[in-house]
Amino acid sequence: DDLVVLGELGAGNGGTVDQCLHVPSDCIMARKVIHVDAKNSVRKQILRELQIMHKCSSDYIVSFFGAFLNEGDIHICMEYMDCGSLDTIYKKTGPIHEDVVGKITLAVLKGLVYLKENHGIIHRDVKPSNILLNREGEIKIADFGVSGQLINSVANTFVGTSAYMSPERIQGGKYSVQSDVWSLGITMMEIALGKFPFPPEGKPLTVFELLEYIVNEPVIHFSFNQFTPAFIAFMEQSLIKDPAKRPTPSELLDHEYVVRSERQVLDMKAWVA
Repeated sequence: DDLVVLGELGAGNGGTVDQCLHVPSDCIMARKVIHVDAKNSVRKQILRELQIMHKCSSDYIVSFFGAFLNEGDIHICMEYMDCGSLDTIYKKTGPIHEDVVGKITLAVLKGLVYLKENHGIIHRDVKPSNILLNREGEIKIADFGVSGQLINSVANTFVGTSAYMSPERIQGGKYSVQSDVWSLGITMMEIALGKFPFPPEGKPLTVFELLEYIVNEPVIHFSFNQFTPAFIAFMEQSLIKDPAKRPTPSELLDHEYVVRSERQVLDMKAWVA
């Protein structure tokens, strides 16, 4: 009763997201509603697992306000990011310049490192729609895999975003922080090119053809006319097929492209405006 719905922000990943006003605090927030087709004991376990999000405090992670059950649905209340997600932004602006991509990459890497080092959490769903921006030019990641039970429950009723999955995950292998690095690499390629990068010819593929392509085909090569050598080297590192040879997020913070991005003065507030 304390929440007044102001409008719908989007739908996906087995749920909907609304913009809401929390009347007692006069705070505008985003509320995600996820239908979980499971026993009540499982739903309560999900709520318990979500409470760890209260302990997450980082400039690169969307703030968590609380979660509750209502008629079998899980409601998750979080910080409202008023410029929306990267997928909607690049579809309006076209390809994003590699300097801006660098600031986004830096923020995502710092967020991933924070989750792993402070809470032992792997994100598991890095993609443009889970990277959010606000008018202050802040970049934050959302929808990370804090609840194993929720991941399992949603996976049973909803096919996840397989297009960003790493080759080892497609083949049923173990999930690691390197799997998030692959997903970040695909995300960077997509926003820098202004389109999803597979396949390079642009002909549509079925889901199964796409998964087979990701596992078996060589990763596309950039031209040096398009991007700097440092950017291309970062992409090549992120998209190494063997996860044992692919760097971790913390290792990538020392990459030339990321170090350059951190030093570079760029007004992200002006860019989002």
